[in-house]
Amino acid sequence: MAGGPRYRVQFRRRREGKTDYRYRLRLLKSGLPRAVFRRSSRYVTVQIAQFEENGDRILAHSTSMELKKYGWTGSFSSTPAAYLTAYLTGKKAIKKGIKKAVFDMGIYVPSKGCRAFAALRGLVDAGIEIPHGEYQLPDDSRIKGEHLGENVAGMFDTVKAKLEEA
Repeated sequence: MAGGPRYRVQFRRRREGKTDYRYRLRLLKSGLPRAVFRRSSRYVTVQIAQFEENGDRILAHSTSMELKKYGWTGSFSSTPAAYLTAYLTGKKAIKKGIKKAVFDMGIYVPSKGCRAFAALRGLVDAGIEIPHGEYQLPDDSRIKGEHLGENVAGMFDTVKAKLEEA
C-alpha cells in the first residue's frame, strides 16, 4: 500500500466501487435531470433525480415491485420488468412536467441489449427525451420477454396496456 506525506485517500464511495465521480460530474454538468437505473439481485429501480447542493432530489421513482399492482407475476429483475418499471417512471415524470433527462446507469458495464438499455427504451417510449444510440437498445422480442416463455409475453402486453391507461 502506498504511504508517505503525498498519499491521498480516495473518497469512501470510490474505494467501495459504488461511485465514479468523473462520470457523475459529466452528467451533472449537462444541467438536465438524471434518469437513474439501479438493479439488485431481485428488483429494478428507476428514478428521475435532480442535483441539489444538499443532495439529489428525486422527482419520479418506481421499483419493479410496483408492477405487482398491474398484474405482473414474473421475475422483478428481468428485461421486461426493467422496461415496464422505466415506462411507469417515465409516465410519472411526464405528469410532473419532466420532458428531458440524461441516462445514468452508474458503474454497470454497458453491453448491447442489457437490462439497463431496456429501461432506457422504456423511458424513451414513455415520452422522455434522452440522448442515446438505437444500436444498443434490445429488440422487441427481448423487451416482451418471448425468450422467457409465452406466458411472460402475454402478461407483458396486458401490464403495458394497464400502464398506458394509468
